[in-house]
Amino acid sequence: MNASEILNRLVLCLAKLPGVGRRSAERMALKLARDNNGLLDELVASLRGMHEKICCCSRCGSVTAIDENPCRLCTDPGRDAKVLCVVEDPSDILAIDKSGGFHGRYHALMGKLAPSRGNGPLQLRIDSLLGRVENEKIEEIILALSTDVEGDATASYIAEVLKEKRVKVTRIASGLPAGSGIMYSDALTLSKAIRGRQGM
Repeated sequence: MNASEILNRLVLCLAKLPGVGRRSAERMALKLARDNNGLLDELVASLRGMHEKICCCSRCGSVTAIDENPCRLCTDPGRDAKVLCVVEDPSDILAIDKSGGFHGRYHALMGKLAPSRGNGPLQLRIDSLLGRVENEKIEEIILALSTDVEGDATASYIAEVLKEKRVKVTRIASGLPAGSGIMYSDALTLSKAIRGRQGM
């Protein structure tokens, strides 16, 4: 494999990351190719460490160390185990937890309903959510999903399947801009949205 093939392969990989387009990926790859300060070695070591020691929590789906599975958020006795905040992505867990406005447990769906992209209920972690509602005696589900069409559809679907489970289902207040994601909201907005949640 020649140098341009190696660089192109790296560009293709980098461009798959969220928020990284082809031009940015090319700049990153070229920076790494001419790196003399050890950044490339540091990046390789970090990626290797992440690959070997990081996983998704078996319970909530958040990112955790392999030797801390379930994660600290799931095992912390100071958190309210009866209230479950359902989010689309582990990055949403980090954003909400950083806001300080929620002290229960979390569940990441790993996406939202989007039939055009092949994301149906079976591709999301809805079955494990239902299992947690049963096994953990959850009393309230807070749906903290994005305010776009797919987020609304996902929230409605989950509220419908939880109807017969005798669990209170609420959705965070609409202080979030329409069409925005949880991870892009500031801590104060998220905290107010959690406190102002409404029944579904």
